[in-house]
Amino acid sequence: MKAPYFVEILARNGDVLHRHKVSELPIRIGRSYDNEIILDDAHSAASHAIVETDQHNQVVLRDLGSKNGTVFKGRRQSSITLDGNTIVRLGHTRLRVRPSDFPVAPEIADTTMHSWEGATPATIGLVLIAVFSLLETWLSDVEPFALIRYLLVLASSLAAGLLWAGVWALANRLFGSHARMGRHLFILGGALAVVGVWRAGSAVLAYAWSAESLTRYGNLVTLGIACAMIFFHLITIKPHHPRRFLIAATVMLLAGSGLVVLSNLQGTGRAADELYMSVLLPPDVRYSDNRSVDQFMANAAKLKAGADAARAHAVKDGADGDDGEEDDSSGD
Repeated sequence: MKAPYFVEILARNGDVLHRHKVSELPIRIGRSYDNEIILDDAHSAASHAIVETDQHNQVVLRDLGSKNGTVFKGRRQSSITLDGNTIVRLGHTRLRVRPSDFPVAPEIADTTMHSWEGATPATIGLVLIAVFSLLETWLSDVEPFALIRYLLVLASSLAAGLLWAGVWALANRLFGSHARMGRHLFILGGALAVVGVWRAGSAVLAYAWSAESLTRYGNLVTLGIACAMIFFHLITIKPHHPRRFLIAATVMLLAGSGLVVLSNLQGTGRAADELYMSVLLPPDVRYSDNRSVDQFMANAAKLKAGADAARAHAVKDGADGDDGEEDDSSGD
């Protein structure tokens, strides 16, 4: 290690809170004012540790008999060899020592959209959340119009959106550099907008072209949109790890899809969410060929024949079971 030395006080997420330059060894660390590095930590000793060279000319940090000790990798140790990446804990203070010749990582390309910060994405996100909640309420509303009901829906949806984005902003502040509340609001609002467009578009396409699968498995698409939203939240916090976050989002999608399908099978005996299309639109929207009455009656006859056969088989099995019980009783 080459002088001068830099003692870095670290946050829990590894960010450097303070950096102190010391021209030479030894470096005394503690709460008293005669140390080169003074710690504002009540859990550290007045003279807690010293950084010096050992007999092998290696830089080591040696504990000076403190009550709480010096911790490295979860274990209390009296002496620790430092290599520039070694992080030790003195009381509640995490620190490392680096020399002036310590190699730094290559410059990272700046992919941050600095103009897309603050009030602009936050406002757009809140507007999208409000529009989605009000449209969903209006489309499903079967009662007479009541303004207070819509105001309550609007207030609750905005509060829930702010809470959701606030949790991600807190994580962004802890594990990233900034909170970026506006971006997280925009991500949530954008995801809700995509969900709304998908629900409306899939219903129209399913009705127009008789593509029932769009509505029967629509919940899986909604789940995919939710996983994509979580992916964008994560890369907002750590933009340089997209691959690992993509893998995590894919695993969540596969696991969630499996649970949805299993739940449908257990509840209805079918993998689909619903048996029929739940949205009926005006006939002018239809583009697929119409079925004639004869075709409809022929299909209905096939269904009736299958139902009659199943019922007859069930009755026969029941009768056979009754005969068996009578035989057992006569034998007694």
